[in-house]
Amino acid sequence: MAKPHHIAFDVTDRSYLALIKKDIHSLALQVDFTATKVAEIDIVVAELASNLLKYGKEGQLLVKSVSEHNYSGIELISIDKGPGMSDVSRMLEDGVSTGNTLGQGLGAIKRLSDVFQVYTVKGWGTVVLSRIFNKPPAPHKRMLAEVRSIVVPKPGETFCGDAMCCKYTPHSVSILLGDGLGHGPEAAKVATAAVNAFQECTESSPAEVIRYIHQAVRKTRGLVGTVATFNFTSRSWLVCGVGNISCRIGSSTDQFKNNLSYNGIIGMNIPSTINDQEIAWVPGQQILLYSDGLKSRLELYRNPAIYKHDASILAAALYKDYARQTDDMSVVVGKINLT
Repeated sequence: MAKPHHIAFDVTDRSYLALIKKDIHSLALQVDFTATKVAEIDIVVAELASNLLKYGKEGQLLVKSVSEHNYSGIELISIDKGPGMSDVSRMLEDGVSTGNTLGQGLGAIKRLSDVFQVYTVKGWGTVVLSRIFNKPPAPHKRMLAEVRSIVVPKPGETFCGDAMCCKYTPHSVSILLGDGLGHGPEAAKVATAAVNAFQECTESSPAEVIRYIHQAVRKTRGLVGTVATFNFTSRSWLVCGVGNISCRIGSSTDQFKNNLSYNGIIGMNIPSTINDQEIAWVPGQQILLYSDGLKSRLELYRNPAIYKHDASILAAALYKDYARQTDDMSVVVGKINLT
C-alpha cells in the first residue's frame, strides 16, 4: 500500500548515515521486493546519500512507497542547495567524478532505477528522482494525467496533517489536497477522514465533493481543502476550495493564475453557497496545489526548463525553495497530456 506522505531525512552528517540506510531498508522490506531488489535499493540510497554529503548543501532525502499501474515500488528524491552540475550527461558516465571518487554514483542510480531524472542549475542545487518497482514496468506509455506530490510532516513529527489523494475515472481525474488544523496525530485523523470521504464520494462537482467531506468530518477539528477535477471530454478544470490551500493553473509560457478559495473551515463552517470555478485547458498547462506549509508567493518563472521533467521534480523544487519547515508541508503538481 502506498504511503500517504514522504519521510524526510536530513543528510548533513555522516554519523546519521547508517540510521538513514536502516530506516529506508525497513521501508523497502514492507514492499513486495525480492532480496535482490532490496539490495539494489540499498545501493541507490547509499549513492544518493553519499552524493548529498559530498556535494550537497542542506541535503535532504525524501522517501515513500508508491503504487502505480498495479506495481508497488519506492520513490527516492534527493534535494540539495549545493553548487549544481554543469554537464549532467557527462556526470552519468562511469569513471567521471568531481570529488576524487570512482565516479559510479549517478550512473549506478540510473541503471538500478525504473524512473530516473536529474534537474540541476549551477548555483541553485540539484534534484534527483529515482523510482524502483517490484516488477519491471510495462513499456512506457504517456499518461493522460500525471499527478505527483510532495507531502512531508512538520520536522520532528511522525504523523502528517496534510493529505493528498488522486482519483481516476474513464472520463476524469480528481485531486484533493487537505490540511487538518494544527499538526500531529489529531490533524492526521482529520486528513485521513477527508481522504476517505473523498474516495467514497460519487459527485463529479468539486463543490459537491467539498460539501460531502464537510458532513463526513463534522466531529473532527476540521480542515481546509481544495478539490480540482479535470474532465477529458470538456477539456477543462473545475476547482473549488475552502480555506488557505493555494491553487494556481498555468504554464511555463503562460502566466499562472490564482483560483480563490472560500473562507471557512471544512467540518465546522463553510458558506451556504459554494460554486465551481471552470478553467479551460491549454497545451502545456499545469495545476499546482499547496498548503500554507509553503510560502504563498512562488516565483514560477525562474527555471522554465523544469516543466519538461517528471512532475515530482517540480514539486520537489518548490518544496526545496519555499517550504517553511514550521508546519506540515504539501505541494501537488498535475499535468494533463492531451494531443
